[in-house]
Amino acid sequence: MLGDVLLSPFRLILRARHRLYDKGVKKSYSASVPTICIGNVSVGGTGKTPHTEMVLRLLQESPEWSGKNIAVLSLGYGRKGTAFREVKASDSASLTGDEPLQIKGKFPSVTVAVDKSRVEGCDILTHPEKLSGVVKGAKATFPPADVIILDDAFQYRKLRPTVSIVLIDYSRPLDKDGMLPFGTLRDVPERVYEADMVIITKCPSELSLEERKNWLKSMGVSDYDMGSCSGKTPKGKTFGIFFSTIGYCAPEGVYGESDNRFLYSKNVILFTGIAKSDPLRRYLSDTYKIIGHLRFADHHRFGKGDLARIMRSVRSNPTALVATTEKDSRRILDCKGIPLELKERLFHIPIEAKFLTYAEKEKFEKGLLSLIGKGQDTP
Repeated sequence: MLGDVLLSPFRLILRARHRLYDKGVKKSYSASVPTICIGNVSVGGTGKTPHTEMVLRLLQESPEWSGKNIAVLSLGYGRKGTAFREVKASDSASLTGDEPLQIKGKFPSVTVAVDKSRVEGCDILTHPEKLSGVVKGAKATFPPADVIILDDAFQYRKLRPTVSIVLIDYSRPLDKDGMLPFGTLRDVPERVYEADMVIITKCPSELSLEERKNWLKSMGVSDYDMGSCSGKTPKGKTFGIFFSTIGYCAPEGVYGESDNRFLYSKNVILFTGIAKSDPLRRYLSDTYKIIGHLRFADHHRFGKGDLARIMRSVRSNPTALVATTEKDSRRILDCKGIPLELKERLFHIPIEAKFLTYAEKEKFEKGLLSLIGKGQDTP
């Protein structure tokens, strides 16, 4: 109750800011190509990166976009600098951020870039010749983008996307959450109604119609129809609503020296620097006994002291597998002097976002491609 009182001015400021953009007092801009914003109203843990990858796969597999130039634009959280940078597979996480580097590694044909200014970033991605005038001495090696996916840009009101997709963690219903610092919300919850599509992420693998409807009551959605994957906001706007889950893939070695024999160990040492690691723990515990879990802050930049902690666990358990997340593996690669005994047994666990039903996947694809198509017709 006290938190609500203390945060009232914060909510009022956020609402006032949004109202200024909604009424055109503060200017917003559209890119010259269709843009897809994937964001949330909370901090961390909703699955933006795997859902960005899911949308990338969808576009690459679609007849309309498979031959087009697809780009991803991110802030590059935790990187050095704020200027535009094209992400190369050979870059370090400290230069680009871990998530953009992960995406580039998995989608080498896609242009991935980071820029604090999404407006500037979109302009450069669609007009590569402008890069040299913004970043001295830089020369673009990418083609003009035909479509841009904006990673975590829902609060960036200066850019008006063609399609907005908002993610909400199933374990954190909006009516059970609170504004920062008392909860995880970084924006007023009613902002989700401005999205074109909402995806409830990290759901159990099966949800009945009744369970879906009950959950959606937490965000004020009524008239949910499972067949059309849609519902209505309190003001009667109809928008797409989908439910997804996270699937884990086979472990992959982080280094070329990886020894697959460690995958048959009975024990695992886990280290993570992500917002929520419980799902990964549950997945690993089906196969291994977790004998140690070293937790670090989200986007943590590993240093010598962290490496020493990990190595103490490794030397105390010489036959154990060492596992981490995809994002963490990108940052651990920045560390120098990694001992061979860690390189041999260090594996990351890839993840993929997927819808609970094939029908939802089809509805999402059809809806998204339709919205992008309309964006192409809008000057």
